[in-house]
Amino acid sequence: MRNIKMVLEYDGSKYQGWQRLGNTENTIQEKIEKTIKMIINEDVNLIGSGRTDAGVHAKGQVANFKTNSEIELNDLLYYMNIYLPKDIIVKDMREVSERFHARYNVKKKYYIYYIYNHSYQSPFYRKYSYHVPEKLNVENMNKASKILIGTHDFRAFTSSKSKKKSTIKSIESIIINKNDPIISIQYAADGFLYNMVRILTGTLIEIGNGTREINDIYSLLDSKNRAEAGFKAPAHGLFLEKVIY
Repeated sequence: MRNIKMVLEYDGSKYQGWQRLGNTENTIQEKIEKTIKMIINEDVNLIGSGRTDAGVHAKGQVANFKTNSEIELNDLLYYMNIYLPKDIIVKDMREVSERFHARYNVKKKYYIYYIYNHSYQSPFYRKYSYHVPEKLNVENMNKASKILIGTHDFRAFTSSKSKKKSTIKSIESIIINKNDPIISIQYAADGFLYNMVRILTGTLIEIGNGTREINDIYSLLDSKNRAEAGFKAPAHGLFLEKVIY
């Protein structure tokens, strides 16, 4: 049996997230699995590096599936990019070790969030950035982000109510760049909790607009209370940038 690894890019605007759902076919996983079946006439189970939420995009999602098909990978790649919806493409495809697992073997993930910081929103960026009309203090956002780097309990920054799953994660870097009117926030970590990047971003925006103090980050980490952290930034500004193995 062959194990096939793919790197994917998609516009998540109209999809109900990555994960296959029982009540809809409108997910990224479902669209790709059905396209593969149409080409090789075989059901496959596509494993993603993680489950992007409804409306979240990806520049470098990684997935794998196992198959008995002997189709040439160049042919499979070619036909997939013909038959997939135009807002999903396969950037790369290769055969890997049978033991490779797109989710369990992840060492690091990069997410990037885009903010359009201008008095009015651009019609060209509105689908792929969050519009914040008031001027943000990027220097204060940067100072606050440095407190988040390292290994912490991020329970205050997740929407998950599970008591079983550990909420301790290690953030390697948070890089905030401003190229007027776009502010980008890139996060690199060994993994992320449910909605973690969006809640961190909402909290940093509140520090940037002056409704929170920089040192609030310390109390939020100590509190482990979701209700005390910032708002959850909208999905459409978020991209899964790349996955490292």
